[in-house]
Amino acid sequence: MTTKRKPGRRPGSADTRGEILTAARKVFAEKGFDKATVRGIAREAEVDPALVHHYFETKEGIFAAAMQLPITPDAVIALLLEGPREEIAERLVDLILKVTATPETREPMVALIRSAMTNEQAVTMFREFITNALLYQVADRLGVPHLRIEAAFAQMFGVIMGRYVIKLEPLASASHDELVELLVPTIQRYLAV
Repeated sequence: MTTKRKPGRRPGSADTRGEILTAARKVFAEKGFDKATVRGIAREAEVDPALVHHYFETKEGIFAAAMQLPITPDAVIALLLEGPREEIAERLVDLILKVTATPETREPMVALIRSAMTNEQAVTMFREFITNALLYQVADRLGVPHLRIEAAFAQMFGVIMGRYVIKLEPLASASHDELVELLVPTIQRYLAV
C-alpha cells in the first residue's frame, strides 16, 4: 500500500538543494536541456516541483546552478536589453570578459565548453541551452535574425576558446579595454538591424 507523502520538510537528508542539483545534472545529461522539465527533475529528486521552483525559480536557473554557470540567462537578458541599443555590444563584450576574468567564474564555463567539444550529449545540451534560453530570447526581443545573434555568439565563443583554452598570444594576455575596443564594433554590426 502506497501512502502519499504530506507536504512540508521531507525526512532524511537536509541537503535538499544539493539533491535537486544532482537530479538536475542527471536529467539534463539524459534528456538534454529542451526535453528536461522541472517536474522530471523534481520526480528524480523525489521532491515537489514547487520546491525546485523555490530554490531555482526556472528551468534555466536550475540549469545554470547545476552546470555551475556564474550567471543566469535572466540576468544576461536583462543586462543586454537595458540601456541604449547602440551600446548593446559593449554591454555584451564587457559582461563576457568580466565573467571569464576570474578562475572561479571562468572554470565552470570552460569545463562546459570542453565537455561540449568531446561529448555529443553535452554539445546538444549546451546548444539547446544557449540558443533557446539565451540567444533566441535576446534576438526575438531585439528583432534581430537568429543567424546574426548566433554569429555574435560565435565571435565571443571563439575569443573565449582562444584566450582560455588554446591560450593564443597576444589574445590571452590582452587587457579588458583592448578587447572591448577590438570586439565591440564587430559585435554591434551583427546586432544592428
